[in-house]
Amino acid sequence: MANKNLFKTIVGMLSPKADTVNEAGGVAYKLSPKQALAQYAATGCFNNTFYADAGDQLDKVLALANEVDAEFVAKTAVFAREKGHMKDMPALLLAVLSTRDKALFERVFPRVADNGKMLRNFVQIMRSGVVGRKSLGSLPKRMVREWFEKRGTEQIFKQSVGQSPSIADILKMVHPKPSDAEREALFGYFIGRDIDADKLPEIVRHFERFKAGDSAEVPNVPFQMLTALPLSTKDWAEIARNAPWQMTRMNLNTFQRHGVFADEAMVKIVADRLRDREAVKRARIFPFQLMSAFRAAEANNGVPREITEALQDAMEIATKNVPQIDGKVYVFPDISGSMHSPATGYRKGSTSAVRCIDVAALFAAAILRKNPTAEVIPFESDIVKVKLNPRDSIMTNAQKLASLPCGGTNCSAPLRELNRRKAEGDALIYVSDNESWIDSPHYGHWGGSATETMKQWNEFKSRNRDAKLVCIDIQPYAHTQAQERRDILNVGGFSDQVFTLVSEFANGGMNDGHWVGVIEKVEI
Repeated sequence: MANKNLFKTIVGMLSPKADTVNEAGGVAYKLSPKQALAQYAATGCFNNTFYADAGDQLDKVLALANEVDAEFVAKTAVFAREKGHMKDMPALLLAVLSTRDKALFERVFPRVADNGKMLRNFVQIMRSGVVGRKSLGSLPKRMVREWFEKRGTEQIFKQSVGQSPSIADILKMVHPKPSDAEREALFGYFIGRDIDADKLPEIVRHFERFKAGDSAEVPNVPFQMLTALPLSTKDWAEIARNAPWQMTRMNLNTFQRHGVFADEAMVKIVADRLRDREAVKRARIFPFQLMSAFRAAEANNGVPREITEALQDAMEIATKNVPQIDGKVYVFPDISGSMHSPATGYRKGSTSAVRCIDVAALFAAAILRKNPTAEVIPFESDIVKVKLNPRDSIMTNAQKLASLPCGGTNCSAPLRELNRRKAEGDALIYVSDNESWIDSPHYGHWGGSATETMKQWNEFKSRNRDAKLVCIDIQPYAHTQAQERRDILNVGGFSDQVFTLVSEFANGGMNDGHWVGVIEKVEI
């Protein structure tokens, strides 16, 4: 009789040994340096997460950025900003580039530092010394000067909100040469010089007249510039009337508190703006930010129903990239204890109310909406049964999933259930932080073993040879439960770009290397 320990099944032969330990103590597979950098770039916010602190993230990103070539750093920075809609991470990678490859830095600077917030992030990171220098240097100074030169005075003024550093601080650092009297007056206004006020841009003069009480018309300036002023209900209505999309989304309760929604005409204006397809697209909104706004508005009984319905319409628009996948689809949202931590980490004074579990539930609900025959199998220590109606809104199903009870983390549980059923399937999608430990032997025991997720996936593959596995990771860790290969995609992030990648992978439009390959195709 053959020795069963020696002659293993093909399933076992295809299960590579784990080569690292995750933050929860379970066995896992290391991501390659490029994969890991991409993961941090798409999910890292330099805040404390459930398993790691901000300092650990920073150290790992800097180490990874030095392991890969400068061109990949540049492409990752552009991808993270333009497709992932991230802020801190692209600015850090841009700062790294300033010390590694000046030509690449110069080429990607305008695409990463694309607004005042990103410019301030970059300057702050450079001055912190984390990339090896505390001064900007001649080339970064020139690029910052060009940032001012390429923008109109009204645009500069509107993007001047924020401190540490302020726009005034940056002007003092780089000394841009004004090209005309209006620009000279504006720069002097920022840094407190004596200026000819008549030469200031009209928007600045209007703002100053309003502050002094010499004008009753509310200037069309960022909301943050007005909050310290004594404003009437009429003023707040005018602010709401002129507010851009993101400001509207973030201040619905503020508008309600100041009586804006007492006017039915204003309710319609705000609702129409929120559901405007082009405005949603331009806002580069994270779907989970819409969920946050919806929850806050729904909890406030004074916010009209038309507004909350408009937010649901905006969600449908924001998740338009959710793929329709041929064949049988399964979705596995992780509802374990660690998933109840803030999606963007803990940050004193500004921790997000949206949790990782909310993001996972939202992804699952969005995929179900576009794939009505899909089966959603939530898991923690084991699978959790739930009934969802694919015709319900994404918000409704996401809230139902996010309210399920939680426990430990067992990523292999859904696959084990499908194997128990001898189920067939074409696309299986995890949304998790990948911190599986209940199904994991202690790393190093018997020289290391495959993750249970990988074992169960290979068993599933033995019945479904064309099936594909997608692991969406929503936390900044450098490992996975399923090792990347032709039939497995590991991807991270919160934006709807993730849906695009899932669609391309499920439909056979991606080669080996998957997500890294997408980043490497970025043109710079």
